[in-house]
Amino acid sequence: MTISRISCFLALFTAVILPACAQTDVRKEIISTKNAPAAIGPYSQAIRTGNMLFLSGQIPIDPETNQPMADATIEKQTKLVIENLRAVLEANGMTLGDVVSTQVFMKDLNEFSRMNAVYGAYFNEKPPARATVEVARLPRDVKIEIAAIAVKKRGSDQEGKGR
Repeated sequence: MTISRISCFLALFTAVILPACAQTDVRKEIISTKNAPAAIGPYSQAIRTGNMLFLSGQIPIDPETNQPMADATIEKQTKLVIENLRAVLEANGMTLGDVVSTQVFMKDLNEFSRMNAVYGAYFNEKPPARATVEVARLPRDVKIEIAAIAVKKRGSDQEGKGR
C-alpha cells in the first residue's frame, strides 16, 4: 500500500469519525503523560473527543531516557511501543481493551510474524481492527510505529481488557 493510499484511508476515516463526534457537540481535549515519550513535533500524544481517544503513533522510545531503541529486535520495539500506547491510554482512564483500531507501520514486513506474536499477546481478546503497511522509513530510524483509536465503554465493567 502506498503512502498516498494510506493518506486517503486516514483522511476518509477522519472525515467519517470526526463529523460524527462534532454532531454531539463534544470538545477536543489534549491527553498527555510523562509515562510515555513526549511528542517530538507539533502534535499531541492523544486527543479525546467525547468517549473517543485518538492516539498519535508511538515509536519505541524509552520515556525515561527519551532515547529510541532503533537497534533492538522487532519484538522488543513492538513491546515498548505497545507499553507506550498503554501509558497514554491509562492517562485517560482507559486500557488496551478499549482500543478499536490500530495502524501499524513497519520498516520491513518480513518481520511481520515476529511483530504479530508480540502484538497478539497484548490484544488477545477481542482484538481491534488493524491495518499494517510497510514504509520506506520511520522517525528516528526505528522498525515500527503504531497509532490507535480507543472508545471508552460507557456503563460497562471494562470486560475484554488488554493484557
